[in-house]
Amino acid sequence: MSTEAPPGRDEGLFDYAARPPRLPDPIDDRLDEAEIPREVRLGLYRTQQVLRQFEKRAYDLFMQNLVKGTSHLSLGMEAVAAGFAGAMRPDDYTFATYRGHAHTLARGAAMEAVMAELLGKENGLLGGKGGSMHLTSVEHGMMGSYAIIGAHLCIANGAAWSAQMRGTDQVAVCFFGDGTTNIGAFHEALNMAAVWELPVVFVCENNLYMEYTPIDLTTSVPHPAADRAAAYGLERILIDGNDADAVYLTASRVIQRARSGGGPSLVEAVTYRHGGHSRADPGKYRPADEVEAWLERDPIPAYHRRMLRVGVDEGELVEISRDVAQAVDEATEAAKAGVPPHPDAVYADVWADGGWEWRN
Repeated sequence: MSTEAPPGRDEGLFDYAARPPRLPDPIDDRLDEAEIPREVRLGLYRTQQVLRQFEKRAYDLFMQNLVKGTSHLSLGMEAVAAGFAGAMRPDDYTFATYRGHAHTLARGAAMEAVMAELLGKENGLLGGKGGSMHLTSVEHGMMGSYAIIGAHLCIANGAAWSAQMRGTDQVAVCFFGDGTTNIGAFHEALNMAAVWELPVVFVCENNLYMEYTPIDLTTSVPHPAADRAAAYGLERILIDGNDADAVYLTASRVIQRARSGGGPSLVEAVTYRHGGHSRADPGKYRPADEVEAWLERDPIPAYHRRMLRVGVDEGELVEISRDVAQAVDEATEAAKAGVPPHPDAVYADVWADGGWEWRN
């Protein structure tokens, strides 16, 4: 039996400084010619503006100590939520992580309701009881934000199985981070979905970091989701998660495949968060040249330039941005004007029958 100590930080096992920066791929200008209707592209642009401007405002409110609890932002990752939401039917299902603001808004939830929920107000999406990490809007197909890593993949399977059994042609789309690919539930959910040919699409939002740890330092393959697809008999799908057109085209294809009985898909969308893991994380562990390169690949300015190349007038894009800014201002004021939940609300939505007294 060997008495040698395992390799540690001194030997470079988790030597961040020795890790080369992960730089983004160049923009694929060939997608300028993609057959995407003009109104769809305008919708994708508007959605990305909503997600960006809303979360920047949420960050400002957090710094004013108005947002209750913690928060995890998707700044820099907007193209993934926008592209998939643009390809989904209103009755399809979305499952997200605790980083769920973008997905909730992209599915159509009102900015005022989401903002008020972050502020812990009664006019919030969940009456001010859920906060940032538990956003849910069943009427918009947003079936929850889940704080337990990997837990919602199995729940998405359940929703997909229900749709399959009922013959509704609905599709469940489940978003998760790169770290989830090393969780047992990921492998269990993928295997079951493939065996039962469920109408579910699993989307790995690979922003390269599991909280503070680079995913490539703890994973045996370069692409933690795409490189494992073959183990479940699935197609390897790796896309630019900073290009809304690339996301939309892939989403349209895999959602249609699931809807028509073709079974599940696993998509890895490579992207990058502009800030740290959460509001408490300055993100200083990331190489400066890596951060700079990804900021230059910001999905919204890149998509703005594409819109100009395909013939959309600059004035129309400016008007969209201004309309969104006004809507964010109005949502902020309405949210701030809300009242805190009544103390009795703590007993609501606890038991399935709506009551609690008889249990005591």
